[in-house]
Amino acid sequence: MLKRKDSATFQKIYNDNLKAFINFAKGYHIEEYDSYDIYHDSIMVLQENAINGKINDLKSSISTYLFAIGKYKIFHTFREKAKVNITNDIEIIEKNFDFDVDFHDEKLTNQQTLLKNGFKKLGKRCKDVLELHFSGHDLDEITDILKYSDKNVLKSQKSRCMKQLKKIIFNYE
Repeated sequence: MLKRKDSATFQKIYNDNLKAFINFAKGYHIEEYDSYDIYHDSIMVLQENAINGKINDLKSSISTYLFAIGKYKIFHTFREKAKVNITNDIEIIEKNFDFDVDFHDEKLTNQQTLLKNGFKKLGKRCKDVLELHFSGHDLDEITDILKYSDKNVLKSQKSRCMKQLKKIIFNYE
């Protein structure tokens, strides 16, 4: 029935599992409206897999398989949201941070405070690279100033330093 794209069968599967899936998603602290979207996407994947013959030798129930798809989609949603938040937050911080700011000034923004505290935890080499980068020096200048063998080595170092800073600031693994 599933292979033949029987809409009545898929409608039954959809209706039989909807409430249980929404409750399942609550355990992952997913907003209810997101749970419905994820569930709908999961049903679509189930239908596509059935039509393409990918679930011919299914060793679990359809419900278990559907929930496994949904769980994967929930985790995918978490990863995507984490990427967006990390990227946006660090870009905002980069744009708003001035290394000439007096760190004793009590009027630092939350973002500046986060960056200041994270920056203190970096090693000397990363601090040097990022200070020069944030103060407007291009890669060629930084390569010369810090005596890197070439610009590609510096780009790798800068990338590692930025990742380390993001990890420190956002406690992100």
